[in-house]
Amino acid sequence: MAEENPTEDRNNRKVREGQVTSDGMDKTAVVTVITRKPHPRYKKTMARTTRLYVHDEENTLKVGDKVRVAETRPLSKLKRWRIVEVLERAK
Repeated sequence: MAEENPTEDRNNRKVREGQVTSDGMDKTAVVTVITRKPHPRYKKTMARTTRLYVHDEENTLKVGDKVRVAETRPLSKLKRWRIVEVLERAK
């Protein structure tokens, strides 16, 4: 059997980009992701927002930061996401 890369299975995990809307918890931030899709009947573009609870080990995120997050194993009751990278810091 050939050696496989242990991180190879991470490629199929969901990745989202969003903005930090809350950082009041310890090691946790709330990231709001906006998804735009057309209405099924009227085709007008609708914006749907989803709040993701993200694991922030060093408590470095601040409100307004743009981040990329990836799906991971359940870390708590609500946390299922981890930070991949900070795309832009809040001004």
